[in-house]
Amino acid sequence: MESLANRRAAYAVWELTLKCNLACGHCGSRAGARRDDELSTEEALDLVRQLAEAGITEVTIEGGEAFLRADWLTIARAITDHGMFCSMVTGGYGISRETARRMKEAGIGAVSVSVDGLEATHDRIRGRQGSFRFCFESLGHFEAVGLESNANTQINRLSAPELPELYERLRDAGIQAWQIQFTTPMGNAADRAWLLLQPAELDDVYRMLARIGRRAQAEGQVVLVPGNNIGYFGPYDATIFAANGGRKWFGCTAGLAVLGIHADGSIKGCPTLPSEYIGGNVREKSLDEILESRELTFNMGAGTPEGMSHLWGFCQTCPHARSCRGGCSQTATVVLGRRGNNPYCHSRALDLRKRGLRERVVPRLLAIGKPFDHGAFQLIEEPLDAPWPPDDPHHFTSERVAWPPGWEAWAC
Repeated sequence: MESLANRRAAYAVWELTLKCNLACGHCGSRAGARRDDELSTEEALDLVRQLAEAGITEVTIEGGEAFLRADWLTIARAITDHGMFCSMVTGGYGISRETARRMKEAGIGAVSVSVDGLEATHDRIRGRQGSFRFCFESLGHFEAVGLESNANTQINRLSAPELPELYERLRDAGIQAWQIQFTTPMGNAADRAWLLLQPAELDDVYRMLARIGRRAQAEGQVVLVPGNNIGYFGPYDATIFAANGGRKWFGCTAGLAVLGIHADGSIKGCPTLPSEYIGGNVREKSLDEILESRELTFNMGAGTPEGMSHLWGFCQTCPHARSCRGGCSQTATVVLGRRGNNPYCHSRALDLRKRGLRERVVPRLLAIGKPFDHGAFQLIEEPLDAPWPPDDPHHFTSERVAWPPGWEAWAC
C-alpha cells in the first residue's frame, strides 16, 4: 500500500524552540521559556532527513524565536542541503546585520517579520518597547544582504484600524509579501477575549482589506497573502485573493498540504492547530507513521459525504459546505471547541445580516495556561440592531479605520 506521505506535497512549519525574547499578548504557543524536552541537534537533523523523504518542499523555521537556539543555522543549512527551501518567521528583535549575513550563507531564502500594528500598538502587543523599531531595522538588514523580506500581521481590534498606514510603512520598507490573518483565542490570546474581532464586525473589516488589496494590486510591489482564517465566499474575495487568482476557499488542508512541528518533535497537521491535534512524536514513531495517524488524516475524505460528517450548526446547512468544509479547523476549534462550525466567515455574516441578525462570541470556558491551549466561547445570535455591550470599548467599526491621505482612489 502506498504511504500517505508519498501522496502529499506538503509545507512544514517548524518551531525550533519555544524560547523567545518577546512576550506577545496574542501568542498561541505562549512562548517565552524553552521546552524542557526540545529535540537535540542529532534528532533535529534526522527529522530534516525524514521531511525530505516524505516529499516536503519547503520548511519554515520559527519559534518562539528560532535564532535563540544555538544550532539553528546548522538545521537551516541541513534543510537546504536536503533540497528543501528554507524560510523563516521572526519577531525581528535583536537581529544584527551580521546575523542576517549568516542567515543568507546558511541557505535561508526568505524571512517574514511579524509586525502587528504601528509602533505603540505593536510594542504593546509584543510586550517589549522598541520591538517595532527593531522590526524595521531587521528588514533593512535583510535587504542589505540580499535576503527576500516579507511581513506577517495578526488582525485584531488593536491592529485593524492601523492596517492602511501599516501597509504603507511595510511597502516603503521593501517587503515583497504581506501575510495577514485574524487573531484567534489560542494560548495568550485565549486570555484576552477583548482583543478578538467579533463575527459581527467582519463586514467592515473585509471592506477595509479589499481597499488595501486594490491598492496593493495597483502598485504591484506587495503581494497580499491572506491566511486560512480569512475569506469564505464573500464579495471581496477576488480583490483580497487577487495574487492567487481570486480563488475561493477550498477547505482546510491540514495534514494534506501543511505540517506543524513542535520543538519536542510532536507533529500535527498545521502549525496553528491546538495540541489535541498532535498525531505523534518523532522520538516514538517515524514521520511516515505519524502522517497516517487519525489526527493528520482527518481531511483525507474531502469531497465525500464522510468528509462532511464533522459539520454542525450553520456550516452544516451552508450552500458552500461541500467545498468549504467548515472553514479553518483551528479557528472553529479554539472558538467553539470543535471543528466544523466557524462563525468567522464573511458569507455567513452577510447571510445573517440579510435576515436582520448578527453573531457575537463570549467566553464560557477559560484556557488552562499551557502552550497551544484554548478555552471555548458561547455563540450568541441576536438582532442586528441590538445595543452593543456597553463594557466593550474596543468595538470595531469602519469609522475607527485611520486612512492616510491618498486612499480615496481605492475606496470600495
